[in-house]
Parts: sequence; structure tokens; C-alpha cells
Amino acid sequence: MDYEPPFLQTYMSLLQGTNDLISDLSDVEKREIPLIDLKRLKLDQLEREECMKEITEAARKWGFFQVVNHGVSQEVLKNMQFEEKEVFRTPFGIKSQENFLNLPSRTYRWGNASAINPKQLMWSEALHIFLPDIEKMDQHKSLRSSIESFVKVVTPLAENLVQILAQELNINFSYFQQNCSANTSYLRLNRYPPCPFPSKVIGLLPHADTSFITIVHQDHIGGLQLMKDGKWISVKPNSEALIVNVGDLFQALSNGLYTSVGHRVVAAEKVERFSLAYFYGPSIDAVIESYATPPLYRKFTFGEYKEQTMKDLKEGGDKVGISRFLL
Repeated sequence: MDYEPPFLQTYMSLLQGTNDLISDLSDVEKREIPLIDLKRLKLDQLEREECMKEITEAARKWGFFQVVNHGVSQEVLKNMQFEEKEVFRTPFGIKSQENFLNLPSRTYRWGNASAINPKQLMWSEALHIFLPDIEKMDQHKSLRSSIESFVKVVTPLAENLVQILAQELNINFSYFQQNCSANTSYLRLNRYPPCPFPSKVIGLLPHADTSFITIVHQDHIGGLQLMKDGKWISVKPNSEALIVNVGDLFQALSNGLYTSVGHRVVAAEKVERFSLAYFYGPSIDAVIESYATPPLYRKFTFGEYKEQTMKDLKEGGDKVGISRFLL
């Protein structure tokens, strides 16, 4: 099909003669991650406090949780999924052009351009959209409209969750109001095409997120896995739920109280998978400083974090993440 990236042609020489490279695919546990009903935040004080406690406990012990009654309608999510399928099925020759969707270069990415060995190859494609750039998508009105509708409801959800997590740390929410907004966050639309050798290539490499929190909608196929107690755990799809995870920036800000855990997406042989991620992050000059003493992390700006990440990817093919800023 003309919309598929040239995975086979590009990867074949690296994979020839190799055995299964993803050795732990068979050692994956199926466990339920915390599921939290946000409707309880609107009930009496006791219910609200118990719900908030569940959120902070999940951020501490898991770094991941699911939420229902989150305020993002099924209609909004279905519209986004439809638009994802449409845009990813644009011919590859058009998707790979620098002005695709009338957005800046590097909006569309596929595979892993930084890979230096076969274990770093990825079988996926993505659209990274910085939210202030949405208004430039004037020739793609349907996609733009669906993204705007999604952002309109997911941004206050992210702010509400961040406020709850910040309150537990005695951090004034004004810090986030000053440094974060819909205009400092971004979306990533993901597609994982069918892969002829899913034991050799990962869909998305293990990593932790560059955000305070990330809110994810995955389709019914599944494939998302997270690291817990030294084992990979498969996250079962839930059509009613959104997945929330702590990012590196909140781990540093919370002085390690909240956990930014590694996660990955495995490849599938016969089906394609779509997901949508909203990354709630700060402006480039925002200062990240551990709230408690003694601090585990040195003070840094978000710009420094991004610069270090790009350097690590260029030199080693992997994102090292927040451990770079440990004291």
C-alpha cells in the first residue's frame, strides 16, 4: 500500500541472520492497573478526598492509572480515531514531505532515525503536533476541528489531575498556571502497522515521557506495556477509560515521590493499532526544581532537558531521561 513507510527495505539488512531480539515478550504479566472513577470528585467531600487519595497513590506506586467519567466524550474520541486513520493513510511520499499538513518539519516521523543497532528499530509512525501549530492546518479542516475539540476537553482534565497531584506535594498550582497551558503541550498520533516479525522489532521502544503527565487513548487492539516490579505488564484496553501516566518532569518536581515508569508498545503481526497521546508540559524556559530537601535532582530548565535528550538520542540511539539530572 502506498501509505506504508519503507520498513522492510530499510530494516532488512540489519535484521538478516538475527534471532528473536525481544527476549522478554513471553514474560509479560497481565495485571489490572488502578482504575479511578473521576465522577467521585463531584460528590461529597469524603468521596472527593478518597478519589484524590487514589490518584496520588497510583502516581506513587504505579506511575500509571486509568480514569473513567473523565469528561472526554466517546464522540470526540471516535472522531479523533477516524481522522488518525485518514491522515496516516495519506501516501508516504506526501506524509514524508517537510510541509505535510502545513506544519513544521519533523511533524511526521517513522521508525527510529537514531537507531544504531537492530534492538533500537521501531515499527511505527507518528505525528507530533505542537498545539500552537494547529491553527496552521487550514487546508485540513476536519482534522483540525477534531483536534481542537479533543484539546478543549482534555486540557482541563490534565489541569485537574495535575492540581490534585500538586496539592499532595504542597506545590501551589500557580506554578503550573505560569509555566503550562494548552499552548505549551503537544499531541502525538501513533500508528503501529502490521509487522511480519514482531519478535524482532518493537512497536515503540521502552521509554519514559517528557511531560508532567501524559493522557493516552488506545484502541481496542492493545499493545501498551509498562514496567512494574521488574516485569512488563500488559495494559488491557478499556473503551471507556483514558490512561494517565506520570512523566519525567513530575518525577523530578516531586523529588521522586511520583514515578515516571518505563513503557513500550509491542508490534503485532496481523493487525494495525492506533493511539493518541496528550503531553501536558511546560514552556521551554520553565525551571524544574525538586520540591523537597535534600533534592534528588539538580535544578534544570525544560530546554536543558530537551537538549540532553536530543544529545543522548544522537550519540546512543536511546533516550536516557531524568536520570541525567540526578545529583
